[in-house]
Amino acid sequence: MRLTHLVQRLRELGAKPCHEDRLLRGWSQVCSYDRKNSPADNFFPAALRDELPAIETVLDGLAKLQGEYPAGEGVARLLVELNDGQLVESVLLPRGGLCVSTQVGCAVGCVFCMSGRNGLVRQLGSAEIVAQVVLARKRRVVSKVVFMGMGEPAHNLDNVLDAIELLGTMGNIGHKNLVLSTVGDLRVFERLPLGKVKPALALSLHTTDAALRARLLPHAPAIAIEELVERAENYARATNYPVQYQWTLIEGVNDSDAELDGIARLLAGKYAVMNFIPFNEVEGLDYRRPSGERTAAMAHTLQRHGILVKIRDSAGQEIEGACGQLRARAEKIKPARQP
Repeated sequence: MRLTHLVQRLRELGAKPCHEDRLLRGWSQVCSYDRKNSPADNFFPAALRDELPAIETVLDGLAKLQGEYPAGEGVARLLVELNDGQLVESVLLPRGGLCVSTQVGCAVGCVFCMSGRNGLVRQLGSAEIVAQVVLARKRRVVSKVVFMGMGEPAHNLDNVLDAIELLGTMGNIGHKNLVLSTVGDLRVFERLPLGKVKPALALSLHTTDAALRARLLPHAPAIAIEELVERAENYARATNYPVQYQWTLIEGVNDSDAELDGIARLLAGKYAVMNFIPFNEVEGLDYRRPSGERTAAMAHTLQRHGILVKIRDSAGQEIEGACGQLRARAEKIKPARQP
């Protein structure tokens, strides 16, 4: 379901912009209003008031919690069922953060990621993306949303940008606390500067070697790494938000001294943060995470070059909770839907 479809339905029931604003703010911020004992009873047009219970039922059905899996202090992975029975994942993060999915599956096919192993199943509508935030807010405060769960946001850009605009206006989330992650797609760099809400940018780099990147991210756009960094830097300077470069650390693959030299060459002096994410082991894959000592040494080396480095805990080791694993496990045991 797209937000435009919801707005169209509201307008068919006589809603004006002020009514749309009230309802969408209330939904996205999880602000309840008692229609019997508040001014809301007379605020909405009669036809809309009569349909509110049905509309709320539809909204509640967009994203339902199927399972919650604690994965460390302040972290929990949520297995979320959509209205058609498809499953996606969201992750509650420390300090009010939430990671949401934008697709069921993924077409990029990163070789170290479970999400894309079976390809793309379908896109999420913008309302389904926002519904993940609503579901999380019913559990705790959410003040930051990162679009780097299942899926490649650039492949569902209309819906993702619609969700970002709602969350950054009616959803009461600061623009720099909305973070769009991409493997690098020219459409992202073309459209983000034009939006009413300009989110922060995260770029999934993973290597500075073009040939290796083509093997690790087989269906990512064939754009030179230097061009990706240049375009990301231009956006960072225009918005005054640093680019978050994502780097899944895999032992013997992208943890070499040559990679450190490449990162220093690309990012020294840039408005950037390097996020090292130790690989979260996936059944059937032979990749391993580097030792903690090697990861710390890599971070220290880059910091000597003036590059800010953060080591991100890839939560979920103890529950096989890397992105896509919960969904894959649930799909194996999920009973067939009745015709």
